[in-house]
This record gives sequence, C-alpha cells and structure tokens, in this order.
Amino acid sequence: MRHFIQLSCLCLLGSGFMIGCQSLYSQHSYQKKVKIHAVSTQGIGQKIGTVRLEDSAQGLVITAHLSKLPSGEHGFHIHENGSCQAAERNGKLGAAYAAGNHFNPDHAKYHGTVLTGHLGDLPALQVDSNGNVNQSIIAPRLKLSDIQGLAIIVNAGEDNYADTAILSSRGSEHIACGIIQ
Repeated sequence: MRHFIQLSCLCLLGSGFMIGCQSLYSQHSYQKKVKIHAVSTQGIGQKIGTVRLEDSAQGLVITAHLSKLPSGEHGFHIHENGSCQAAERNGKLGAAYAAGNHFNPDHAKYHGTVLTGHLGDLPALQVDSNGNVNQSIIAPRLKLSDIQGLAIIVNAGEDNYADTAILSSRGSEHIACGIIQ
C-alpha cells in the first residue's frame, strides 16, 4: 500500500510538472501560422499555402510555404491593415488594396530594405519554376507582437526597394495575402 501511495504521489507531481511546462510553453510560444490566399480585384481566392512567423534572437523568422505563384522574384511586405479585400486607391481598384500601405509605425521617409526602410519591408521571395516557394527570411527589426492583426502581401513582381513602383505591368500589384491573427 505504501508503494502505491508513493507511486500515486510521484505520478501527480509529474503530471503537475508537465501541465505547468506545457502552460508555460503555450504562454510564451511566439509563433503563428498565417493562411495565404490568392487575391484579385474580384476578392480573396483559394488558399495557396502558409507563412509561419516565429520570434528569434535575430528577429522575426518568416517561413513561406506557397504554391501556384508565377516563377521569379516577388516583393514581400507587411501592410498596415488586417484586410485582404480589394479596394480602390487613387481611383484604381486593386487586389488587397484594403491592406493599406507598408507597415511603417516609425514613419520612415523611404521604402527600403529590411534594414533601412519601412518596418514592413521584407526580403524578396524566390519562386521556383514550378510556382513554389519554400523559403525562410529574417526581419531583424520585427517581433510577432508588432504585427498582430496586420496583413502580409506577396506582389506580382519584384521589388525595387524604392518609393516609386517598378514601371511594369506586374510591379507592385498584389497577388497573395494573409491576415496575421
């Protein structure tokens, strides 16, 4: 009987420890998975993958697992509003324009690289010839808590890291979007 009581106490202590550790982990787990959808001027389309966001000592680690994108380099940004809806800007209807401008709480004067511009300026995504991207990047000036409720956008074309969009038919049009919840 004595061994049974000791074993029971040991099991209770172990269970309490495990629950405490799990609770501590879940309270301090700074990771989110964002569903990314294709977007157009008609609205939000099918899911094309996910972006995982995770705090690290180096900054926010952003890992994109996306498909069904045009191959090549694509601009990638955090935007100031948590919406992927089509909207009008400067008299033109655009995909996910309701996401607003790049996230820029420090009022940086210029669009730039991950180190110099708006906080929402991210390194470009590289999409392979099959339309897939499996890439991790780091945004050294961001934490997950900074961007809760905002949108993450993939542009149709490359990013020239300047305030004037690339003068091409694809330039800064949005083709994919997700809400960071």
